[in-house]
Amino acid sequence: MDNGVQEKPYMREDGLPENAYRKLKPGEKYQPVVPSGAPLPEITKYSVLWGMFYAVLFSAAAAYLGLKIGQVFEAAIPIAILAVGFSYVTKRKNALSENVIIQSIGASSGVVVAGAIFTIPGLYILGIEASFFQIFLASLFGGFLGILFLIPFRKYFVSDMHGEFPFPEATATSEVLVAGESGGKQAKILVNALIVGGLYDFLVSGLGLWKEVVSTRVFSWGKQLANSVKLEFNVNIGAAVMGLGYIVGLKYALIIACGSFLSWWVFIPAIFHIGKFVPGPILNAVQPISQMLPGDIFTEYVRHIGIGGIAAAGIIGIIKSRKIIIGAFKLAGKELSGSGKDKTEQKVQQGRLHRDISMKWNVILILASILGIFAFFLILVLHGNFIHALVGLGIVVVISFLFTTVAARAIAIVGTNPVSGMTLMTLIISSVILVAIGLKGNQGMLAALLIGGVVCTALSMAGGFITDLKIGYWLGTSPRNQERYKFLGTFLAAASVGLVILMLYKTYGFGPGGLEAPQASAMAAVIKPLMTGQPAPWLLYMAGVILAIVLELLGIPPLAFALGMYLPLYLNTPILAGGIIAHLVAKSTKDKSLQSARKERGTLIASGFIAGGAIMGVLAASIVFIGKTFIVDDWTIMKAIGTLAWSKSSGAEILGFVMFVLLLFYLYWDSKRAKID
Repeated sequence: MDNGVQEKPYMREDGLPENAYRKLKPGEKYQPVVPSGAPLPEITKYSVLWGMFYAVLFSAAAAYLGLKIGQVFEAAIPIAILAVGFSYVTKRKNALSENVIIQSIGASSGVVVAGAIFTIPGLYILGIEASFFQIFLASLFGGFLGILFLIPFRKYFVSDMHGEFPFPEATATSEVLVAGESGGKQAKILVNALIVGGLYDFLVSGLGLWKEVVSTRVFSWGKQLANSVKLEFNVNIGAAVMGLGYIVGLKYALIIACGSFLSWWVFIPAIFHIGKFVPGPILNAVQPISQMLPGDIFTEYVRHIGIGGIAAAGIIGIIKSRKIIIGAFKLAGKELSGSGKDKTEQKVQQGRLHRDISMKWNVILILASILGIFAFFLILVLHGNFIHALVGLGIVVVISFLFTTVAARAIAIVGTNPVSGMTLMTLIISSVILVAIGLKGNQGMLAALLIGGVVCTALSMAGGFITDLKIGYWLGTSPRNQERYKFLGTFLAAASVGLVILMLYKTYGFGPGGLEAPQASAMAAVIKPLMTGQPAPWLLYMAGVILAIVLELLGIPPLAFALGMYLPLYLNTPILAGGIIAHLVAKSTKDKSLQSARKERGTLIASGFIAGGAIMGVLAASIVFIGKTFIVDDWTIMKAIGTLAWSKSSGAEILGFVMFVLLLFYLYWDSKRAKID
């Protein structure tokens, strides 16, 4: 482990290069902030110990808050801010690459927690108790598979496709890290935006001074439309989500929004119209369509079309990427046979920025993980049934491998990983297969949810890790170091989440009368009827599959569109608003240099909004958690300060819309203040 610090390493002092976010011209190369030939210290006692500390701390915090409050926060940005802040306070010089490693190790927390709490509590809700080792090993092996399956595709996503994907979360985190290291004008812009975005989001989500989700139902005509034909418009007015839209850009924001508009303005009214002629509930719904609100129709029916679309878009992406996948297998074969030695040596000579864990070790670790998963299923889940364990292993490996690239692509496009949708599809497929081989009842539900837990964690890790690797690519951190130490963060996060879930279950319980665990409750609700012979909504899934195929034939990215169909309208409309502001800023001048400066300043401001929203979201949830733990179960900040009733009123909703318009104007105005040096 290197503890040395170079006296005068080369590093850009003006932030990320101009070509960091755009496509490269023919013959042009991207030079990161820290060049290949002049590295900063990366793997030191400082970076590893702080990364381990944040992995444990944020795993416990994310699991507590995710299960008790119902919010799962992404840890990457808060950890980056803390790492930058601590290195500044301690006057640690040249800490940029160390902070990247800290963030990469620590960020294992959020993705592992999401994989666990989306699935495992569903067992307790179904009356099945899971042991610590079942939770720990499902999270651990899922995390390992996510890392190992993604490594062969690192070069494709972060280098070969440079400028093709916006990588919104990686952009925000990179801007935080580089601005904190370089200081000066960039840091000032970022800090100002962080304060504005953080304060704005805390005033709405923490104090309830205006409503967070604004809907046309606040107006009499909007309420009439929603009640009569189930047509409504709503928008989350948060600064963080809108900032995400600015970085995503107008192209992808518009595709995502169009998917959402199709769901909410076409499918929901159409299903309601048909449902008026059907007196009873359809499929697994508990009430007739005629009595449902638009949100109920979306959850029970339309969202399944989006899930089918995501699955089909993933398969289409796999088919289109078949050369890359085949190439990864060929490289593995050459390295294992020894015939790829010369090429490997040439790659090493190109510099540390091109160096991954060797394919030989990657394959060995994949095989070891597969054997571990098989032993886990055979001994701790299926009590010695070889065939059932083999089938479970097959489901995990095939789905995790195939959908790794889907998770990575989703994060690269919109910063949102549809892991719950893909896990839901995994649970349905698993249940159908397990029932077909005679595995039903509690044993079947245990196996299906633990299979889902492994897959969910693998896909969550793949999406989160591609963000880390893109940050490292932009800033000039060795990918091999990020990959090696990601395993350490995963191990600590898996152990932490196992302990926290068990402690919360024994203290509060899950489901009605305990912690809500909304995602896991939904998984449990889906899996129980499948294990008892009730039908799945295959027709809706097929509708999504057909739609994805049509979109691909029309040249429209089906994954982005299907993501829009799957996510609620109120999350997609602010992304569109941010994308529109990015377009207006870019078109506000014909001067190419000034245009670039304005867009870069806007990116920095949007990154500040995301960072501020993330920090304040954690703070607000933590305050509520403390209040619920030490004061009263239903304690909230809004109740304590008397704004709860106001936050639900029409006045707060109208004020929320006004404040959102002002925030959009601020982003546009401040971005245009950029000057050419």
